[in-house]
Amino acid sequence: MSLNEYCARKLASPGAPPDAEAAALVERAARLLGESLVGVAAFGSWVRGESAAASDFDVLLIAEERVPITRELYGRWDREPALHWRGHEVEPHFVHLPPEGIVPSGTWAEVAIDGLLLHERGWAVSERLADIRRMISAGRISRRLLHGQPYWVRAG
Repeated sequence: MSLNEYCARKLASPGAPPDAEAAALVERAARLLGESLVGVAAFGSWVRGESAAASDFDVLLIAEERVPITRELYGRWDREPALHWRGHEVEPHFVHLPPEGIVPSGTWAEVAIDGLLLHERGWAVSERLADIRRMISAGRISRRLLHGQPYWVRAG
């Protein structure tokens, strides 16, 4: 049995963390990506406590580099019934971990600041998020707001 399969089963079993929604999300990600699943992280307005009734629940499904991020992958997700997190539809974002030393996208900066790590294999995601937080602390990237929406800029 793979580590991902074990974690998905453990999360879904009695005595697992009480959040069945998290278990269902991790289980589905593990089914879709198998051994290539590196991590699952929630981010966005719901995690920041700023969601509205129409907001979705954004989640990064982090795959190994060898997995191409294609429409077909999203199609496989969409063929199954929609998942919900406390009434909000789960919106998947398939990604790879950003390379070390590279200033990441704003999405990764949001996850580093406000993200909720639901699952990871090993420590790769936690280590990368810590690296991104160090970049933010050092001023290499900074968060701005425009019309209430956050965006990130790189230091010049």
